[in-house]
Amino acid sequence: MLKGIDPRLNADVLYALRAMGHGDYLIVTDCNFPADAIARETVLGDLLRMDNLTAAEASEAILSVLPLDTFVDDFAGRMQVVDAPDDVPVVQAEVQVVIDAAEGSPRPMVGIERFAFYDLAKSAYAVIQTGERRFYGCFMLRKGVIAPDE
Repeated sequence: MLKGIDPRLNADVLYALRAMGHGDYLIVTDCNFPADAIARETVLGDLLRMDNLTAAEASEAILSVLPLDTFVDDFAGRMQVVDAPDDVPVVQAEVQVVIDAAEGSPRPMVGIERFAFYDLAKSAYAVIQTGERRFYGCFMLRKGVIAPDE
């Protein structure tokens, strides 16, 4: 255990979050996503796991240490529901609440079509699979920067 670090963050996840650079993508997925196969194509090349956590719980832990990119509109994204791209399932609304809390104000995620999401995930830095069982619990987070002390 470490002081000040969310205990839901394991060593492998912390390593990846620290190693990522500004603009790198992190993919957080539900348990139905083909995470292992896609993770093999990422920069990290290995699947990371945050088992027994919902997408919102995992995102909350991740965002306790990961700054989101403030320079782009696609700082965070959600996999769109097939044939209903404007629908926002409860699982996605929960993660939006976590993002808004981390950002300090509402900042809506962008929708990403399902197959475009798979392609984006392959080019990501890393994939984290959660224990989320609800459909469409798949998200992209883009790493931002931490400003220097004034």
